[in-house]
Amino acid sequence: MIQVEHLTKRFGLATAVQDVSFEVRKGEILGFLGPNGAGKTTTMRVLAGFFPPSDGRASVAGFDVFEQPLEAKKRVGYMPEQPPLYTEMSVDAFLRFVGRIKGLPADKLEPRLGEVKELCGLHGTGQRLIKHLSKGYKQRVGLAQALIHDPEVLILDEPTVGLDPKQIIEVRELIKRLAGIHTIILSTHILPEVSMTCQRVIIINKGRIVAVDTPENLTSQLRGGERIELEVRGPVDTLPTALGTVPHVKNVLIGAPGPHDGHHTVSVDVDGQHDVRHLIARRVLDSGFELYQLKTQAMTLEEIFLQLTTEEEAA
Repeated sequence: MIQVEHLTKRFGLATAVQDVSFEVRKGEILGFLGPNGAGKTTTMRVLAGFFPPSDGRASVAGFDVFEQPLEAKKRVGYMPEQPPLYTEMSVDAFLRFVGRIKGLPADKLEPRLGEVKELCGLHGTGQRLIKHLSKGYKQRVGLAQALIHDPEVLILDEPTVGLDPKQIIEVRELIKRLAGIHTIILSTHILPEVSMTCQRVIIINKGRIVAVDTPENLTSQLRGGERIELEVRGPVDTLPTALGTVPHVKNVLIGAPGPHDGHHTVSVDVDGQHDVRHLIARRVLDSGFELYQLKTQAMTLEEIFLQLTTEEEAA
């Protein structure tokens, strides 16, 4: 549905996006994750037809966004970080206005208006001025204007920024309901946004892609991708030496005393490619320790993000 090939965007001497390539399958929610200034918004604006690329190409539903911009734009609904709302208009008047601009026939406009308001939870707001709505409802109107022409692709740039926790949950659930019906690119710097909403994630840093995969695969493929937490009883000072010879163990960290006398928590980092829980348990018991708990804790998306962006900066 979306193809991006070696996309580069320069502004004068500054390069905002450099040699970016990725694809988004039909009906998929793709998370575009990166720190502020990483190039997320610039990439979104190229796909939405706001900027031409400096190099490379991008296409939406088979239409090149530079060579066939009108056809590409017909198939895109774009919600920027600050939704383009005319706050002196009522919700209904604004959505009708946007619908007409986007080419909806008169006989389809009213039915579609009702569908979008139902979908975005805008019940009872039709006659209210947009300026009197809460931040959460303004975001819903912003999403509704992106959806009004029933586009194949939705591009959402930081859709939950500035919302309270309840509003964030509501917008996330709405986005998930749209999956399958629409292909969605969701740009954000909020890490839980991706893990709770998206099927795949692109991590971008300083204009370059540093990872593309599912959150689950990223946790298992990265170095130090898994941590095993133990609760043991015994002279834990000798445990790092005992566990250090177990295959695929990378690091052993003695934690705080446990909830019971003589108990300690121990963190064991492994490479994430091999299941060595049984080897660790056997070594603990053979070394004279009492083992009360052993559980696996995958790397969080935040740890993955920090590892990848730190490595990119170090490189």
